[in-house]
Amino acid sequence: MPFSVRTFCALALFLGLSGTATQARAEDPDFMVFSAGVHDYNDDGRTGEVRLEYRSDIDWWFLRPFSGFTYTADKAMYGYAGVFVDLFFGRRVVLQPSFAAGAYSRGAEGKNLGHWIEFRSQLELAYRFDDRSRIGLSVNHISNASLDADNPGAESFVLTYAVPFDQISGKNLWGD
Repeated sequence: MPFSVRTFCALALFLGLSGTATQARAEDPDFMVFSAGVHDYNDDGRTGEVRLEYRSDIDWWFLRPFSGFTYTADKAMYGYAGVFVDLFFGRRVVLQPSFAAGAYSRGAEGKNLGHWIEFRSQLELAYRFDDRSRIGLSVNHISNASLDADNPGAESFVLTYAVPFDQISGKNLWGD
């Protein structure tokens, strides 16, 4: 994991546990998350990336579970599940460190990450609207944690829009 992402994740966790930031509130909803950006942005293999995630409102101590799927323009795929924590700085700013493990397929043209098991650490900074939806930027690192001698890793930088799940599944959207 790059030094900067590791440092920011550790700082976010420290701030959250020390009380500088407040953790997720019980009334916070679950989210459907749509993301798009650049995969492997700091290498010559950069390509586009889209992502779909479900972030649960279930509390596990101070963590919450999530799962997702990433697809890149060069046909690589990554399905994953993990945990995150929301750290609030006031009402509007949310810092969200997360960690996930998953299965990676490079597809026909994707980057060889050395193993089919990959781990993702991510840091997202988002703005929270009155309806609780969020828009944010995230940076992440995917690596096989040396499960294979070949461990090149990849970083992504994406724009994220998180919609409370009840807004998607609500009666008004489906016309019921």
